[in-house]
Amino acid sequence: MGVVLRYVNKHGCVIERFLAIVHVSDTSAISLKKAIDELFAKHKLSLSRLRGQGYDEASNMQGEYNGLKALILKENSSARYVHCFAHQLQLVVVVVAKSNRIVSDFFQYVTMIVNITGASCKRKDKFRQLEHDKLVECLEKGYIVSGKGKNQEINLKRPGDTYWGSHYMTIIRLMSMWTSVLQVLENVYDDGTNDDNNGIAASLIDKMESYEFVFMMHLMKSLLGITNELSLALQQKDQNIVLAISLIKTMKVRLQKLRKEGWENLLDVVNKFYSNHMIPILNMEENMRTRGRSRHNGQMITNFHHYRVEIFYEVLDTMIQEMNNRFSELSTEVLTCIACLDPKDSFPQFNIGEFSIIEDLGSLAKKMVETGKNTVFSLVYRLIELTLILPVVIASVERVFSAMKIIKTDLRNRMGDEWMNDSLVVYIEKDIFATIENEQILQHFQQMNTRRIQLPPLVCMSGSGTSSSIKK
Repeated sequence: MGVVLRYVNKHGCVIERFLAIVHVSDTSAISLKKAIDELFAKHKLSLSRLRGQGYDEASNMQGEYNGLKALILKENSSARYVHCFAHQLQLVVVVVAKSNRIVSDFFQYVTMIVNITGASCKRKDKFRQLEHDKLVECLEKGYIVSGKGKNQEINLKRPGDTYWGSHYMTIIRLMSMWTSVLQVLENVYDDGTNDDNNGIAASLIDKMESYEFVFMMHLMKSLLGITNELSLALQQKDQNIVLAISLIKTMKVRLQKLRKEGWENLLDVVNKFYSNHMIPILNMEENMRTRGRSRHNGQMITNFHHYRVEIFYEVLDTMIQEMNNRFSELSTEVLTCIACLDPKDSFPQFNIGEFSIIEDLGSLAKKMVETGKNTVFSLVYRLIELTLILPVVIASVERVFSAMKIIKTDLRNRMGDEWMNDSLVVYIEKDIFATIENEQILQHFQQMNTRRIQLPPLVCMSGSGTSSSIKK
């Protein structure tokens, strides 16, 4: 279990520090609570002074009655729980992808395209050569310019099931490498050595050249682009819950605006993509038979109705509804009152000119410390501190587990928990350890009486086919 502390220092700055990796016998809420108690006792921290706790969506963490959240709240009712905003945002996208059949099919086909394109070294080499030739042609025609760090080689990014931000990058690269991907699939089809691969390649080519696939690709690019921007903004270490609430509200406004005004622009972009790749554009006024309806009842709808109502509106409505459901705490009384502290409207209670240029709560806390107003308005500053320490996302903890792959390698696979924890502290909090001089470290170890003495150097000598070591 990774533990990260979030607090406001004496200068009014929000700080997140990695505390420790704790070995637990099991992942039950009781075991996790016991481990936290022991860790707090070891570092002389009091659970009664805890004011916020944040986890992901796992039941053993955020369970209403028996989760770790509930166990801590029973002991300290002031340790307010905040569900990780980034995880909630990801759940919104997951629900949209799973509840809508067309969206679900689209992502399944995208995964198949990426997999079959890079299934062998031969296909990877062909794909790389096609992209290289296209890059050289663009440079010769002056469409792009060369320079240091530009035009780096990239490949199709495989989407991850647990990280939906990767799907956005996959779509971006698929659109930019469209012709190369189609060429590789055509080569697989023309190869003729494997009937299964031939059939899959043929169906994927037909799918990629269908209007529905291209339409979904551009629609999901727009939606995932909005969620990806928000996800990256939420993962900043100094992010506070007031600004996070503002970002969520901004995203809801953007989704509503996209639903109201984005149809025409999306249609133009899709049609332009088709024209650039010399594919016939779909006539929106033509009728189409909807899937799942009887062929005998003769019910027909236009392409316009299908794409605008059954796809565009339905997907956006589902996402907007899920945003309102998942972020229901935005309307709670506590967070609504906290949001009133935001100095965006010049915070008239202070009525001081130097506070008028402050735009966020973190800057307000720093300015109060600088001007000494944190002692004059001590209760207001206490509320601001509470707002700043409430966890927004658990990105810092996720980064701890990512760092474990760097510290505990195949060559260090037998390192103990204490050694791994100490190594992680040095690696993660490198900004602190960078301020420590090497001489201080040397003196510290030299003053430790329990250390072994330095061994004298050895000189190796060889002769007449043998070798020996003697002390200098």
